[in-house]
Amino acid sequence: QVQLVESGGGLVQAGGSLRLSCVASGSIFSIEAMGWYRQAPGKQRELVASIPNSGLKNYADSVKGRFTISRDNAENTVYLQMNSLKPEDTASYYCNADLRMSLMSQSTAYWGRGTQVTVSS
Repeated sequence: QVQLVESGGGLVQAGGSLRLSCVASGSIFSIEAMGWYRQAPGKQRELVASIPNSGLKNYADSVKGRFTISRDNAENTVYLQMNSLKPEDTASYYCNADLRMSLMSQSTAYWGRGTQVTVSS
């Protein structure tokens, strides 16, 4: 009943930019935090960036200064602006939201199905 849909992935050359978007929809009472994770083949999924309701943004060290996370709370949308892309950024990028479906529901993590980002050199 809750769906997260990512978009904006693609193939770019090193040094290029992409902007990922994720829209959460369905039975959503409130969203506590949203973020982006990525997973390369054979590697663990890792946090790229997150933005809780406090507004304090968190970034992996590897993307600081290059990526920017932002939220549009009214639209239940999170964005990831990715600049100065490197081949090592190549991965499937997954949207995450910690949300409650109702006032009586506990906050639960939901995930999108991922969007592929490939950076060539």
